[in-house]
Amino acid sequence: MADPAPIGPSTQLCGIVLHPAGHTRSPAMHNAAFAALGIDARYLAFDVRPDGLRTAIAGLRALGARQVAISIPHKQAAMAWADQLDETARKIGAINTLTRQRDEWIGGNTDWIGGVRALERARSLDGARAVVLGAGGTARALVFGLLRRGAEVTVLNRTTESAVRLADELGAASAGPLSQLAGTPHDVLVNTTSVGLRSDESPVDAASISAAAVGMDAVYDPPQTRLLRDAEARGALTVAGKWMLVYQAAEQFRLWTGTEAPVDTMAAAFDAAAVS
Repeated sequence: MADPAPIGPSTQLCGIVLHPAGHTRSPAMHNAAFAALGIDARYLAFDVRPDGLRTAIAGLRALGARQVAISIPHKQAAMAWADQLDETARKIGAINTLTRQRDEWIGGNTDWIGGVRALERARSLDGARAVVLGAGGTARALVFGLLRRGAEVTVLNRTTESAVRLADELGAASAGPLSQLAGTPHDVLVNTTSVGLRSDESPVDAASISAAAVGMDAVYDPPQTRLLRDAEARGALTVAGKWMLVYQAAEQFRLWTGTEAPVDTMAAAFDAAAVS
């Protein structure tokens, strides 16, 4: 893996805003891609609390940042600070990327691409009965992507009202509480909640997971979450959250550079960051 070039006056600034920031692997992936293709840029992580988002984005704009990834808990709030939203981000109702075009921030969303490409490592999504757990910004992107790929989608969330609102806005087939999973036939199960992040918890009971499903967890730390272990024990195929992150980052890279990302390099950097 190539070493990053020294930072100089012409080095372009990119980064990610999120809270907390300690678990992110995005800098490792993007900096590895920049080094591999000889791009003079550096990607940093910024720990930004919700009450500091406006100031952080204004500061990054003033510093001339070329691209800023937006992660939890800012994916919906950050829309207010984009000069324009692309059509997909507008439909999803959340962004995970601000890319500078001339002097404007263009809000986009690559989570949906990351999610469907990761799931398609295991199966076709056309005609699949999919359940999305959660109703936040990541859930909105996955629901959008699954519907776009031809799946029938049910949204389940701890707060039923939020699930119903998301389903109504994006056109999902149905919505309900997390406890409804046991009675909901599904070929695909995706967790977009933060339950399981650096913990041994799952948002749903193991017995409610279909043995015939493909399960994916957007949580990637630990690499095999409780939900994925439960799914495997039931006989389901699983897709690690790593792949959703890698593919959405690859699309972010393409949006800014206009160049296809070195996906294998980014995936290797993700793995290396886990043990560094």
